[in-house]
Formats: sequence, structure tokens, C-alpha cells
Amino acid sequence: MAAQPSLKLRPNARARALHGHPWVFVNEVETLLPVEHDGEVVECRDRTGRLIGTGIYNSKSQIVWRRLSRDRVALDADYLRAAVERAVARRGMVVGRGLPTPPATAPTTSPATTPERRGQETPPYIGRLIWSESDDLPGVVVDQFGDTLVVQLQTLAMEKRSALLGDVLAEVIRPAEIIFRNDGPIRRLEGLPLEVHTRSGRPWEPRWVRIEGFDYWLDLQGGQKTGFYLDQRFQHGVVAKYCQGARVLDAFCNQGSFALHAARAGAVEVCGLDSAEDAIAAARRNAERNRVSAEFSVVNVFDWFNDPARGVDPLWDVIILDPPPFAKSKSALEGALRGYKEINLRAVKRLVPGGVLATYTCSHHMQDAELRQVLAEVSSDARRKLRVLEWAHQPPDHPVLATMSESEYLRGYILRAE
Repeated sequence: MAAQPSLKLRPNARARALHGHPWVFVNEVETLLPVEHDGEVVECRDRTGRLIGTGIYNSKSQIVWRRLSRDRVALDADYLRAAVERAVARRGMVVGRGLPTPPATAPTTSPATTPERRGQETPPYIGRLIWSESDDLPGVVVDQFGDTLVVQLQTLAMEKRSALLGDVLAEVIRPAEIIFRNDGPIRRLEGLPLEVHTRSGRPWEPRWVRIEGFDYWLDLQGGQKTGFYLDQRFQHGVVAKYCQGARVLDAFCNQGSFALHAARAGAVEVCGLDSAEDAIAAARRNAERNRVSAEFSVVNVFDWFNDPARGVDPLWDVIILDPPPFAKSKSALEGALRGYKEINLRAVKRLVPGGVLATYTCSHHMQDAELRQVLAEVSSDARRKLRVLEWAHQPPDHPVLATMSESEYLRGYILRAE
């Protein structure tokens, strides 16, 4: 392999990369490389000249270097294929088997279809297939919805190899379509434009997709993120265990997944709240499709809880708080902690004695200790004892690197309020 250009860490830099973290920041290197190396593979060395790894470089980003390997590697088709195959294997799939693609004329699943028939029509895999650095592909996120892959590219190096990555995914996974959802604002940090397209060049038509026992109308090309928040899909059923015979409030409900599961579990009343009109429209459509009873309203959740009318409303048996990330940066963490405390305090005050609160945060800037502190303060201010029933965490298809706290972002608690 030809010699690669090298970055060198500053003598006084306390870079986490020396202890296994895959990132190096711009203020941790002695000098930057010429711009022609942006989006290419370069080595990084410590102050003594010792190689700490090979990674991708971008002088326009605050994260100037992201490790691919501790060894010398090239970011070519062989590397991409091996990384994709390892990611597939981690998720318990058989590499190279491919996915059975339903006939183009197959009807969409009917609500009247029997459970046995529905089980036969369940797609072979729905979940996260690639999770960035955790799968040795920095800046690459791939969610799989049966025969469709949704790809997000968030680094310049991977953007420059977009077509090659598409070819490798097509070869290994054999999907019917690959959608490139390159419209996340984080791309601007790498100097990348925002755009969406399919590998085939044809539009992907919205359709019903079955996830954890429910049909959802998904617009994978035009919906939020990659089309569905797959990281919470196991929690929906966990919370549903507490909902039989209960009045349930699903705050920040998005497409209504918690609400749908609660209704099917036997809740006597289910209410979902979200500020996004398109999310509420989708939730109502999903409830009708799945023949469950739930009401949904377009509201600002904070304003809804603060409305004096809440003082005369009946209390809830179960409240679910699954808000968007309040802390999108370290500088926003202090304000985010106040926001998490306020919304959790309001919720606890609206629970019956013995009621259940399921509360989550999806910001990697907010660690577990900080969430625990928020809940402790809520318990004190509300003068109610909160007992932990269950801990929540992102599912195993979103693997966490022990040396990279940023790869862990979803955590939560299910608590009983006495």
C-alpha cells in the first residue's frame, strides 16, 4: 500500500483518540493537511510519531479525522464490502443470502388479514443495519425496511464513495431499492449539500409496512429521518405491559407507536400529543388501519401541560415522554436539563398514585447520571417517591462502542410514582 499522508497530534493535546476514541478534533492536531486530502484516507500519529490509526479526513469539519482502523487500510470496495458484511453478521443475518422480494403485484396487508397470514408477510429484517463508527463506517447510517434500504451519509469521504457504497449494499443485501436520505442538517458541518434520491432514479412510493405487529404508512423518501424511529420499537411493547385498563397519555407521540401498542394492550383511553401536523395525521391513519381506538391532537406538549385546564382533568395511569433531543450540542445541555426536568415534573404531577411514567432521552450529550439527577429532582419537587421498574436503552442493532460515548444516545426509565 502506498504511503499515506499523516496528521500529527499536538504535544499537549489530550486527545481521546489516544485511548481508543475514533475522533480527532481540529484543535488537537499540529497542522492541517492541504484541502486536496479532504474526503480521503490519511494516517494519524501521536507526538512521538506512533501510528494510532488510519481514518478519513476533512479540514472543513471540527472533527478533522475519524478512525477507520488501527491498521493501514484503503477505503475501497473491499473495505466497504467487508464492513457491510460484518455489520450484517452482527445482526444475526446470513451474509450473501439476500432478501426475498415480494412480487410487485402483491397486495398490501389488509387489516382483516389473520395473524397467521400477517406473520408470513412480515419482512425478513426491519432494523438498523449500519450504525456509523460502531460498524467501522464513520458517517454512514443504514436502516432496513424489508426490501428497502434507507442510507444517510454524513461525512465527506463516504459521500465521495456514495455510488460505490450503493453498489456494495446492492451486492451484499440485494434490496429492491436504496434511498439516499442525505438531507440531515448535520451534513452542513462537513460542507455537504442536502438532497434525497433513490439508487434507481425512480421515486419510492409510500406504502404500508408491518413493524412489531402493526401496519404503518411509511414515506421512506419524504418522511422524517429515515422514515421511522426504529430505535424505540422494542420499548413500545415493554410499556404496553402497564397499559391494560389504564388511561394512557403518549406525549411527543410522532406516528403514534406507543399509543397503538397501549390501545391494543387494553387501555381504556389513549391520547397522543405532538406538535407536528404530519405526524398526527400519520398517527390517526395508523390507528384507523390497525383498528385501535386512540385520540391524537396537534399541540405544543409543554403548553398543553401548562394549561390551567389540566388542573381539572382526570389524572393519568400511564404517561409516556419520548421527546426529540433537547440537547443537540454540549452548549445546549444546561437548557436541555431544565427542559427535561420541567416536562417530567409536569407529567409526574398528572399521574394517579401508583401511576407509571415512561421517560426517554435521545441526546448523546445527556448521560445516564444526568438523567438520574433530573428524575431525583423531579421526585423531590413533586414530593412523590419514584421507583425504577425498568431501565431502557437503544436496541442491539444500534451497537455502542465502549470507547465512544457518542455512539450511545438513547436511554430511559420506566418508573412508578407513589
